[in-house]
Amino acid sequence: MKINSYAKINLGLEVLRKRKDGYHELRTLFQTVDFFDVLEFSPAPQGKVEIRGDDPSIPWDEANLIFKAASLLQKNYRVSSGILVNIRKRIPAGKGLGGGSSNAAMTLHALNKVWGLGLGKESLMELGRALGADVPYFLEGGLCLGTGRGDQLVPLPDLPALPCLLVLPPFPILTAEVYRRFRPSLTSAGKDSKIIRFLETREFGLLENNLEETIFSLSPQLREIKSLFQSQGPALSLVSGSGSAVFGLFLEEGQARHALGELERTSSAFLVETLSREQYRKRVNAGV
Repeated sequence: MKINSYAKINLGLEVLRKRKDGYHELRTLFQTVDFFDVLEFSPAPQGKVEIRGDDPSIPWDEANLIFKAASLLQKNYRVSSGILVNIRKRIPAGKGLGGGSSNAAMTLHALNKVWGLGLGKESLMELGRALGADVPYFLEGGLCLGTGRGDQLVPLPDLPALPCLLVLPPFPILTAEVYRRFRPSLTSAGKDSKIIRFLETREFGLLENNLEETIFSLSPQLREIKSLFQSQGPALSLVSGSGSAVFGLFLEEGQARHALGELERTSSAFLVETLSREQYRKRVNAGV
């Protein structure tokens, strides 16, 4: 069995406050994009979980979320079968595109079928929350409002398919370091939510990522990439989540292709498209 494991971008991210559990309370907009890894599942000796990937920068061992997801299902549902997962990586780590979380979610989704567990989406999401805050989103897809740690989801009416240009710098940014340096004075607590206003008006210009200034302080070259993006007339351009990827959403494909020609001169860039929830589910389930 092969299954595509898609990336996400954050169309907006507001950090509201620090929680008692040490995490931050967030409000964010998740959006799936047509940029993916490929996971292939095949039998392995009884009880064994083995993962192999083609990206040497990623640990393919017990620390990987794919391994943790498979092991969690084995433990919770007394599965004796083994599994081998081969991963062709396209979504790089540390870019804010959710590649690891997506891989974990697709592992839960696929093995639920392979092992005949019969778990519903809510049960899989609950397992996903134990693995990481973004994991539940990839069991939903499309446009979603995320609150709490980002793991409490409200599916929203989808946007039309839009060209999305991804610029992937050759370095990752660590989420823990971003939040360590983030200053509460920059949060949206006590302010009108621009995300809520966007949901009322669908004006992309309202949206922002509260973490951007902290990320720019760590990697000033990302500010330059965003400035170049803005010169190309996107409807929206932001750093995605807490990573180093910068994206631009365009209303017209011609604009996006012109921007691709400008941006790929200096960076690794990919022109993809946003996916509706229906498109996402069809493509994910086609693999299963």
